[in-house]
Amino acid sequence: MQGAFETGIYRNLWSEYGYSEKEVKNRLEDAFQTIFYGTEEERFYREAGDDMGYLEDTGNHDVRTEGMSYGMMVCVQLDKKEEFDRIWKWVKTYMWMSEGEGRYYFRWSCNTDGTPNSDGPAPDGEEFFAMALFFASNRWGDGEGIFNYSQEARNILSECVHKGEEGHPGEPMWDRERKLIKFIPGVDFTDPSYHLPHFYELFALWANEEDRDFWKQAAQASREYLHLACHPNTGLSPEYSEYDGTPHTGHVEQFGRHDWYYSDAYRTMANIGLDSMWFGKDPWQKEIAQTFQEFYCVKQQEHWDGVFLVDGTRLEEKALHPVAVIAVNAQASLAAEGEFSRACMEKFWNTPLRTGDRRYYDNFLYMFAFMALSGNYRIWK
Repeated sequence: MQGAFETGIYRNLWSEYGYSEKEVKNRLEDAFQTIFYGTEEERFYREAGDDMGYLEDTGNHDVRTEGMSYGMMVCVQLDKKEEFDRIWKWVKTYMWMSEGEGRYYFRWSCNTDGTPNSDGPAPDGEEFFAMALFFASNRWGDGEGIFNYSQEARNILSECVHKGEEGHPGEPMWDRERKLIKFIPGVDFTDPSYHLPHFYELFALWANEEDRDFWKQAAQASREYLHLACHPNTGLSPEYSEYDGTPHTGHVEQFGRHDWYYSDAYRTMANIGLDSMWFGKDPWQKEIAQTFQEFYCVKQQEHWDGVFLVDGTRLEEKALHPVAVIAVNAQASLAAEGEFSRACMEKFWNTPLRTGDRRYYDNFLYMFAFMALSGNYRIWK
């Protein structure tokens, strides 16, 4: 089947399920306003000075490349250029590293005043920065300096691939042989939710010419890897995995437990849904999304707030981000289109944005899901 890249058609699944275009549009704008300009218990975007802004991880009280890149993606999708530029300037001012092993990467965490918490990067931030910048270039045009969006994006991707080569000290973010993204540079395992083949397809068009074949191969490699990382009977993936898809059980003392379907892993099926909508290259995505929705709607219909092993074994723990679970279960409908899609969509529609300390992660996944399901998470080219 053809995806939106070829057809230019972005379905509004809400409208297909009977919700009016007006209420969908209002709901989306209200979500943006709540996250960016709501009350103290709602928002987590903060302006900083005359021309910068940041998004706070309200659970950890820091600023992360994850959230900053997510904020930029939301802003370019919804045509919020002022907020986009404010966020990007904060990133380049405080998070970009000009020296050391991480030179030209972005430190993954800073305090809200911009002081660093780390001198290491997290690859999911880099790939989202690059994609948001390319979209900004295509939607608004390039500016000067750091606002030459497309050049900034190409620079980021070049470092991700060529670190470790002559003139590029440090470690690459991708395993160059396997063409698979790493959890962090310098380790030999990955995070399934970092795999964004729908982004890599576009990097293959817009990155530096010498890197375009790499990104084309990376898109195919990540799609093949996701077949291994998602359990065939549940659709669940672990937070961290080996390159063969098996859950990663090491590094517990350093990073904690991550072999289960828990917070990071929620994004995996959301990404599969978006790749299906944008490119439609892998029929397996429909099958695994249907399996995933069936797992929640039939096998665990009373336990959406549970924590699971990838084979579906339910543990005693409760989900740290229950709103995020509901959001990605609905976003799976982009691929699934099965008998459980309506139930997942309706549950999401009837779920409000989260308030309180943990609202940052839940509400970003809420926002991405709502944008995608309403046809407002688009390829700008």
